[in-house]
Amino acid sequence: MTSLDLSLDAREVPLGGVRGISVHRTLPHRGLPTVGPWCFVDHFGPTADHMNVLPHPHTGLQTVTWPLAGDIRHRDNLGSDVVLKPGELNLMTSGDGVAHSEFSVGDTSGPMHGLQLWVALPNLRRTGAAGFEHHPDLPVADGKNWTATVLMGELDAAASPATTYSPMVGAELTVRPGGAVVPLRPEFEHAVLAVTGEALVGGTEIVHRQMRYLAPGREDVELFVPTETTLLLIGGTPFDEELVMWWNFIGRSHEDIVQARDDWESASERFGEVAGHKGQRIPAPPMPDLRLKPRRRTVA
Repeated sequence: MTSLDLSLDAREVPLGGVRGISVHRTLPHRGLPTVGPWCFVDHFGPTADHMNVLPHPHTGLQTVTWPLAGDIRHRDNLGSDVVLKPGELNLMTSGDGVAHSEFSVGDTSGPMHGLQLWVALPNLRRTGAAGFEHHPDLPVADGKNWTATVLMGELDAAASPATTYSPMVGAELTVRPGGAVVPLRPEFEHAVLAVTGEALVGGTEIVHRQMRYLAPGREDVELFVPTETTLLLIGGTPFDEELVMWWNFIGRSHEDIVQARDDWESASERFGEVAGHKGQRIPAPPMPDLRLKPRRRTVA
């Protein structure tokens, strides 16, 4: 296994079934399942399609939803019913099990654009009660030619109120032309995603939707953009727990996943019911004809 910076290409995948939208996914990546505790990065839009995701389950993770354009109605089995607007954060902690739906609302004549990410929960928190947080106001850090809205964790002394269970950072960066230097924690590994354009990250070009992984040991990263550009910065201490990831579930073994799937398909109380959908839900796909194994890190 090498410990090098590397660039990651996104792959296009469908989200939410036949009425869903396509997203560009950079994590998990073959050979790099996590960056810190971040284990899933989806970038959707800009697109004229809209989000129509019926109730579906999660285990072992936190969902982090950050819209850039378009309003999203979130409902879950905890009773939450929130319209999420650009510049606001939804954070849902699954614990042992949670279910939610996400639908575009309001003026749907404009494009949808945003990010949805997962954070792997450590063993000490991956079971237990689920929770939901809506954060309409988040702290801002800034420096020469850059501004950052801190979604999760801390960046340059600006700390998000969102609940975390591992050392981490997640921030939307607005970078202006002329070069910018953003401070990093050297014990963290990091990644930078080009959300709205191209950028030089530590001297290496990444194109729109591409991600640049940065190994631990850096105290800062130099960024350069030709025009004002939105980037996503994520990071944290390398996650050393083995993860078995399948569909919307994260566990530690094949048996964890089988049980979660069985509980969803049997409408177990584990996942409750999301009000307002008249019993409609996304069915789990069939289990593969093989034993699920933990994702291994081989490239960083």
